[in-house]
Amino acid sequence: MNFLSKLKSGLSKTSGKLSGGITGIFTKRKLDGASLEELEELLIEADLGAPLAAELTADFSKNRFDKNIEANEVREFLSSKIADILEPYAIPLTTSQSPSVIIMVGVNGNGKTTTIGKLASKFKNEGKKVMIAAADTFRAAAVEQMQEWGRRSNIEVITGAFQADPASVAFNAYEKARVEKADILFIDTAGRLQNKSNLMAELQKIIKVIKKIDESAPHHIIQVLDATTGQNAISQVMAFKEMVNVTGIIITKLDGTAKGGIVVALARQTKLPVHAIGIGESIDDLDAFKPADFARNLLDL
Repeated sequence: MNFLSKLKSGLSKTSGKLSGGITGIFTKRKLDGASLEELEELLIEADLGAPLAAELTADFSKNRFDKNIEANEVREFLSSKIADILEPYAIPLTTSQSPSVIIMVGVNGNGKTTTIGKLASKFKNEGKKVMIAAADTFRAAAVEQMQEWGRRSNIEVITGAFQADPASVAFNAYEKARVEKADILFIDTAGRLQNKSNLMAELQKIIKVIKKIDESAPHHIIQVLDATTGQNAISQVMAFKEMVNVTGIIITKLDGTAKGGIVVALARQTKLPVHAIGIGESIDDLDAFKPADFARNLLDL
């Protein structure tokens, strides 16, 4: 199954609810105030967020109010508008420096380690020399999981002692990546809640020691987000952005939510590049974000 087929399947919880809802609203019916209100409510339930839901319904009503509307017309309109909104934020993850340092951050359980494993494999298949630093030193299972991903793709994983200073692991890994002329160094960090100041300080320390080697590093700080979190994902990004300079986002677990519209809300409200989306656990279940494909599948087109 290719990624587009997986995307369609993965978004089926959201698209089924959205498409079914639109069909229910616009069955031999004129566009009036009541139907617009129902449409807006449906978009809010899909987690596009209240401001964008209001904007889309108002936009749709401009030239079509009091006219007979078919469900497919609504779906086509919304798909086109959502793709246009997302287009500026769909920016693939690229690397220019060697080694490019990519730090992955986020809340516990959002899929950082798995995402690194998938990205590292992808870049290696493109001919890049990739290394990984397992800087989540307080959780032995996290290090083991990262090592397993490394074994699968034959990528070196640099570790430290159990409960070692994560910043020292990151520092040593960067030194080694420079000596061994790696193209990319991924740094896996411990999951942390955005309101835990001690853990945020630990993250800032990792960045600080990396800058001692190269002021321009890290070259990417990517926040991994779980789509099933819904609107809370936006507050997570805003909190992380305040503490560290998050440069882009990756959204995982789109196959587990009926609120796939959160991708649109995240891009619109955080203004950050969406580098990739994930729709499963397999190594190839992560791909660059393509707005038109996403929008059409979101609306079951």
